[in-house]
Amino acid sequence: MDLTHLAIPPWDLILRSVAIYVVLMMALRIFGKRELGQMTIFDLVLVLLVANAVQPAMTGPDSSLLGGFIIISTLFVLNWIVNWGRIHSPRVRRLLESPARVLASDGAWIPGALAKEGVDQDEADMALREHGVSGVGDAELVEMESDGTISVVPKQESGRVRPRRRMRVLRRP
Repeated sequence: MDLTHLAIPPWDLILRSVAIYVVLMMALRIFGKRELGQMTIFDLVLVLLVANAVQPAMTGPDSSLLGGFIIISTLFVLNWIVNWGRIHSPRVRRLLESPARVLASDGAWIPGALAKEGVDQDEADMALREHGVSGVGDAELVEMESDGTISVVPKQESGRVRPRRRMRVLRRP
């Protein structure tokens, strides 16, 4: 068996890899904000199943070592291009990243915003406690950031402001 003999042309492997990368990026963008540390067991199962499902689509009939190198190189280069574009282009950044969303303002929750981000009341209250705020009435602003974290700006109390902490929220599927 020749580990360097490709069963399909290199451009086919590159095209397949780019197509899978683009589809996965679109799916991640559409299905919300979540960080690696926020993954539930359901998310892990999904990632494993997706990886298993897309592998044959990327490699096709090729199982050569060279084909694997071409796919890996393509994915790394594509990822570098996407990151470069995200950093240098506001248009690309808007396309790839969800904007921050206000979840509470002036001491009141915005129910539509909580629902849109998939955050239930228990998770929202937990985020407040993580920031040292006892209730939404004590928060000037609560916002879900583009990276999936929740930021809380407490109301000022007698000239002192509590330190701000960031809390990672778990989003249930």
